[in-house]
Amino acid sequence: MKLIPANQKLDAIIKNVEKDGIQAKNLIEDLKELREFALKEQDPLVTKVLRLSYEYLEENKSFDVQAQYEEDEEEQEYPIEIEDNDNFLYLLTLLKNADHKINREEIKDYRSALKLELY
Repeated sequence: MKLIPANQKLDAIIKNVEKDGIQAKNLIEDLKELREFALKEQDPLVTKVLRLSYEYLEENKSFDVQAQYEEDEEEQEYPIEIEDNDNFLYLLTLLKNADHKINREEIKDYRSALKLELY
């Protein structure tokens, strides 16, 4: 996120989720507000992943999205076991520096995983 108010909102969401988890009060509304900042920043990837995230949270009351994988020596990919809160916090942390090349790739992985789960 580029705008100072967007980063402040994102920091507040992260703090709220760290304290109360994905059941945090007003989380969906906060994500919708953050999405408005992404629209202003004209970042379609972040805008989309925020919308898909709050839709997923509304529908599932969890964030068990499988978007992180690790490779073994034979280059086989295996999903990383991660708790819902940590998984969601990781995505939010990626959004703090969404322009970074590696972060952007991981955000795309979340977008793809969310789309598969929702549609």
